[in-house]
Amino acid sequence: MNRTARLYALVEELRAAAPRPLTVAALATRFDVSTRTVQRDLQTLMETGVPVRSLPGRGGGWSIDPAMTLPPIHLTADEASALTAALAAADASTPYSGAARTAAQKIMASMTGPASATARGLAARLVTLPTHGDCAIRTAVEQAIAGNMVLRLSYTDAAGHESDRVVEPAGLLTARGRWYLIAWCRTRRAGRGFRLDRIAAAAPTGEHAQPHDLNGLLAGSVAADAVRPEALAPLTPSP
Repeated sequence: MNRTARLYALVEELRAAAPRPLTVAALATRFDVSTRTVQRDLQTLMETGVPVRSLPGRGGGWSIDPAMTLPPIHLTADEASALTAALAAADASTPYSGAARTAAQKIMASMTGPASATARGLAARLVTLPTHGDCAIRTAVEQAIAGNMVLRLSYTDAAGHESDRVVEPAGLLTARGRWYLIAWCRTRRAGRGFRLDRIAAAAPTGEHAQPHDLNGLLAGSVAADAVRPEALAPLTPSP
């Protein structure tokens, strides 16, 4: 078993045992490697963001929070190639591009043989023109949406006017290659869209936002007919 396969197998072994911890010695025996190798693998998992943790003391060991990871998903070669291509096309200005990049790497690492070559070849044929995007701003927006937190923005509108806003995020809108933060603007006391590449600064206030319906904020705007991506629509059985 190569190291990539062993890392995935380690995660699944810990998931199967959760919440009971497993000792390094037990994992070394299970995968027929040294305890030093297991320790190194577990450290690698921690560094890549996998929620594994060490529990010291008698009865301790290593465990994982199964709620924070996904079970194995069996993809066809075409599905894996499509996901790899879509994720590889996310540039630095795209929300969640960091997670998209690591997800693409994990998908490609899990594939072998012709399927792996096809996915890598397809990803190599995709190029994007870089656009302006500040990593710190994008991260602040991502975290505010995920945690439903109030944001303080410095924003420059289409006319070049600068203003400071306090907003309650509702979601993201993509249109014509641009990304917009849709939010309730406390400053204007109305729903507003803020183009991400026009946000000069974004800082969380630490305050929880009131929930806002995304479609409600879009009502009456040029984006009133916006729809969720087809990829997120529920699968329905063929007739």
